[in-house]
Amino acid sequence: MAAASPRVVILAGGLSHERDVSLRSGRRVAEALRSVGVDVSIHDVDADLVPALTDLRPDLVWPLLHGTSGEDGSVRDVVQLLGLPLLGTGPRESRVAWSKPIAKTVVARAGLRTPDFVTLPQSLFRELGASRVLGALVSRLGLPLVVKPSRGGSALGVNLVTSADELPRAMVDCFAYSDTALIERAVIGTELAVSVIDTGSGPAALPAVEIVTDGPYDYDARYNPGRTEYFAPARLSSDLAAAVARVAVTAHEALGLTRISRTDLIVTASGDIEFLEVNVAPGMTETSLLPQAAEAAGHNLGDLYRSLVRASLAI
Repeated sequence: MAAASPRVVILAGGLSHERDVSLRSGRRVAEALRSVGVDVSIHDVDADLVPALTDLRPDLVWPLLHGTSGEDGSVRDVVQLLGLPLLGTGPRESRVAWSKPIAKTVVARAGLRTPDFVTLPQSLFRELGASRVLGALVSRLGLPLVVKPSRGGSALGVNLVTSADELPRAMVDCFAYSDTALIERAVIGTELAVSVIDTGSGPAALPAVEIVTDGPYDYDARYNPGRTEYFAPARLSSDLAAAVARVAVTAHEALGLTRISRTDLIVTASGDIEFLEVNVAPGMTETSLLPQAAEAAGHNLGDLYRSLVRASLAI
C-alpha cells in the first residue's frame, strides 16, 4: 500500500511590501506540488494562522514569505514553537542571512569577495548632518555607489548612484523601506543568480541565471515580463560556471542555510566573483530565477519541490 502524501501548508502573503510576489510564489509552488500528488494548502500570515496550524497539524510548513516577517526568522520561530517542521532555513540562520551587512561579513570571513560597504542608521544620518555624512561616503567609497535597505528584497528601495547629487534622494528612498541603509561600492559586470538546493545529498548549485535588463534590475523589471532578458544557463565558460557554483554553495554553507537559497553575484570583466546578497526564500513566480534555473537543469518543478518536501521530512 502506497504511503499517504505528506500534508504541506505553504505560507504566503503577509504584510510586507512583497506581499503580492509572495502570493504568486505560493500559488506556483502549490500548483507544482499538486501536479505530483502532494496534499498542499496555502495560508496567509494573519490572526487565523496559529489556530489553523494547531488544528491542521500539517506534516510540513513551507514559508514562501518575502520581506520582513517571512525572512527575518520571526514566522519560522512561531512555526517551531508550534512543534511543526519547516522546509528551509531555521529562524536563527534566517536572521543572519536577512541582514545584508551581517551576511556580507560572514561570507567575507569564509573567503568570498564582496563589495566594500558601510551601514548607516537613519537616526545617525540625521544626527551627524546629511551633507557631512554623504561627503564622507563619497570620499571613502567613491562612485558609483549602490544604496539599499540593510534588510529587504525585490530591489525595493535600491538605487544606483552615479553622482554625488543623486545620493540624498537615494538615501530617502532607502529609508522608506528600512531604518538602516547599506551603501556599497558599485561593481560593474555580469549579474548572476545562483540557486542552491539540497534534496538530501548535500547542497548543490543549479545553473547560474544571467540577468540582462534595459535599465536597473528593480521591482518592475523582476516581476513584469518584458523588461528583463534571462539566460539560463548563463553565458559563462565551464570554468567560470563551476566557480560561481562554488561561491553560492560556500555562501549557503557559511551562513548555515538549509534546503534552498539563492545567491546574487556579479562577475567583473576581470573574472572576479563578487557576492551581493543571499535569499532564504527565493521567489517562485513565473519570472523568478530559481524555477528558471531548475528547468535549465532539466528538473520537473513538481518533482523537485516534492523531493525538497521529502528530504525535509526524511521520507
